[in-house]
Amino acid sequence: MSDLRSQFDGLRVIGDVHSDAAALSVALEGATAERLFVIQLGDLTDGGSDAPGVLRRVFAMLDARAGLFLLGNHDHKLRRALTGARLHIDANGLGQTLRQIDQAPDAEALRARTLLEVARAPAWLRINQRVFVHGGFHPRMLHAAPPPEAGAQRPDGLVPRALFGQVTSRMRPDGFPERLHDWVDRIPPGITVYVGHETRSSDGRPLTHVGALGGAAVFMDTGAGKGGHLSWVDLPW
Repeated sequence: MSDLRSQFDGLRVIGDVHSDAAALSVALEGATAERLFVIQLGDLTDGGSDAPGVLRRVFAMLDARAGLFLLGNHDHKLRRALTGARLHIDANGLGQTLRQIDQAPDAEALRARTLLEVARAPAWLRINQRVFVHGGFHPRMLHAAPPPEAGAQRPDGLVPRALFGQVTSRMRPDGFPERLHDWVDRIPPGITVYVGHETRSSDGRPLTHVGALGGAAVFMDTGAGKGGHLSWVDLPW
């Protein structure tokens, strides 16, 4: 990251996109105008109306070396689907994404690039006193590098926590896994974790939760592509 400090004036952290290409364009254009390096927290597709548009914009960002995206559970599942793996496909989520890609004029190129970029997307990232991860934090992320090619492998080690957060074996009435947030209480003082994965905000803004040790988690998913909107925060180096 030291080389980036001479090219960018800070960071723009963007929450879950879920195929909201128009909102992502606004966030990325603003980051370019303000010389901010982008860290997107994963879950690029599923839910909204323009998965191909999101993928094109993210790939252009990568080509310009203007940002990166972290591995999210929806990204991991999309890659598995593109490899032909047998899995449950929600018609209004992943199924919609696959249909949108199939109908795109550059479908073959989108599939190939998605396979490549999801495979090598980092499962988490630490920059000084900040940790960026899609689903949930574990203290070992402060010292351990994410495994290479995590997006091309079955989740193992710390990767399930990074993708899915902390879950029980039970399901909620809405059909989603029951989630716990005990990991927030394990964030050390002085550390802030930026996370996506679930909409916890009640006012449309990213939610900050301070844990028992004094560390903080900032939940960035505010419902883009799912009836809400896309959120981002700008940070100094």
